[in-house]
Amino acid sequence: MFIEKLELKNYRNYEKLDINLSSDVNIFFGDNAQGKTNILESIYLCATASSHRGSKDKDIIRFDNDEAHIKLFTKKREMSYRIDMHLKKNKAKGIAVNGVPVKKISEIFGLLNVILFSPEDLSIIKDGPSKRRKFLDVELCQIDKIYLNNLISYNKILNQRNKFLKDIEKSDNPDAFLDVLDEQLIMYAKEIIKRRRSFIDELGKIVYDIHSKISDKKENIMMIYKPNVEDRIEDIYFMNRESDKRYRTTSIGPHRDDVIFLNGKEDIRVFGSQGQQRTAALSLKLAEIELVKNRIKDNPILLLDDVLSELDEKRQNHLIESLKDVQTIITCTGVDDFINKQIGKNRIFKVVNGTVDERSFNEWIKKWKHEK
Repeated sequence: MFIEKLELKNYRNYEKLDINLSSDVNIFFGDNAQGKTNILESIYLCATASSHRGSKDKDIIRFDNDEAHIKLFTKKREMSYRIDMHLKKNKAKGIAVNGVPVKKISEIFGLLNVILFSPEDLSIIKDGPSKRRKFLDVELCQIDKIYLNNLISYNKILNQRNKFLKDIEKSDNPDAFLDVLDEQLIMYAKEIIKRRRSFIDELGKIVYDIHSKISDKKENIMMIYKPNVEDRIEDIYFMNRESDKRYRTTSIGPHRDDVIFLNGKEDIRVFGSQGQQRTAALSLKLAEIELVKNRIKDNPILLLDDVLSELDEKRQNHLIESLKDVQTIITCTGVDDFINKQIGKNRIFKVVNGTVDERSFNEWIKKWKHEK
């Protein structure tokens, strides 16, 4: 799997962009706030239909414009696909695959499998449970259609239940309606919990091996899935109903799950040093690559947003090793380290205020040596 070409129009600070990508390593370098991360964001959007920054469509559209367009050309198992995304200020986005409009946004999940690694990924380890749940959902939705459908259905009923609880005084028989909602909610909750547990068990084994290698077998990291509720789920939903009515929200369920990262018996989020947290985040991302490879029988696309500067040389080398056979799109402020380490042999792009200067790897080496 790899991206052949990317076209942007009125996207962030790009009035127009048309670039061909290498199936190997692609390096976008330049000063901060020039538009490097915008390129990664547009690719991530085509894979997940959402911005990894949490931005709304209207905020992505270039200033003084009402619409933005993305066209992404990709090859997967010898088949070519074109993903068209039409972002609008005051309407829902339009998506088409090979010219055929997509009726449900969920239909594009799994067409393009991407793994994004940015300095903010440290928040998966350091921050609260919502970050880890988002990580679970993004990764699982790309590789498991059943999980995706169950999650969409669960969230739809959860929103319906919470809305009903907020206006519960308007109902003559609230328990009867809650009985109907809870039956469906519990059914989808069980499936979500089952698939999350299986995913964490599989991913955790890979994380353990990778982390052991990075730490020279000095540390043993474990991922522990902590469902908010699992045993006697029907009883617990019923037992919490009066509390939910009082506080007007659904207090239990997979929307409150968490994942714990342990080094031995210590929670890395609480007791780990920043170095240990960085290593755990790196191990997690490298494990994602292996798991996705195993699940889809193909290589995912790796997006690295200025991460090498955040890692010491040892961690950099482990990350670089993972780039083999995987199309990688890297952003950075300087290209020197990449040339010194001989990362990539195809395309390097210089980004300056929404414009991209594309040259071959050898051309950049000649230019770099001349400037030295």
